[in-house]
Amino acid sequence: MGDVVVVTGGSRGIGAATARLAASRGYDVCVGYRHRADAAKAVAADCRAHGVRAIAVAVDVADEKQIEQLFSTVDSELGPLQALVNNAGILDLQMRVEQMDADRIARILQVNVVGAFVCAREAVRRMSTKHGGAGGVIVNISSRAAVLGGPGEYVDYAASKAAVDTLTVGLAQEVATDGIRVNGVRPGVIDTEIHASGGEPGRVTRVAERIPMRRGGTADEVAAAVLWLLSSEASYVTGAILDVSGGR
Repeated sequence: MGDVVVVTGGSRGIGAATARLAASRGYDVCVGYRHRADAAKAVAADCRAHGVRAIAVAVDVADEKQIEQLFSTVDSELGPLQALVNNAGILDLQMRVEQMDADRIARILQVNVVGAFVCAREAVRRMSTKHGGAGGVIVNISSRAAVLGGPGEYVDYAASKAAVDTLTVGLAQEVATDGIRVNGVRPGVIDTEIHASGGEPGRVTRVAERIPMRRGGTADEVAAAVLWLLSSEASYVTGAILDVSGGR
């Protein structure tokens, strides 16, 4: 059996690419998903094709009890946890801040921030040497929007990802002596379905000229950065946030 990794938001995009790459490198994988059970099960099947164990587990990371159940399922079906990729996240239709209502903002923060915190909490409880664990790694998926601000599009999403950056830095220091490394990856404009959620499926093409490399990135390129941070090659890296953004 390999190390066990939980990838939230694993049915599509960066999460799916990360799950598949982790499996190709010998990890047993839990694919967490909210919707699209068929897609999540297909990702898990792709993972098992590499000879590892893989399960797909439904979870709404806005719900603390569902997160707890996810990790309990991993305990019983895959065994001790070694890694968490905090990838689940949402955005909403592009708009200015003065157009946003409180329900939208609360929903974004509940999923992207509270969900990430609770998933990290459950991982630490299992991996910390202070709790009898063997250590492990957490990688939080942020966004370059945390730095750029998302003006005119999704300042609420950008703010939520800035909070994820702070979680990464603070938690890394908190658990550094618990055998746990915590790092972040800040993708830039990546060619995934998330842009359709914002109401502009072709956004990557529109903004490509603003990117020094003149193209959007791929989910596989982000996944490669995540797997490096999970690996022993990054054994002295914690509290770091790696931009995968084509220079933007």
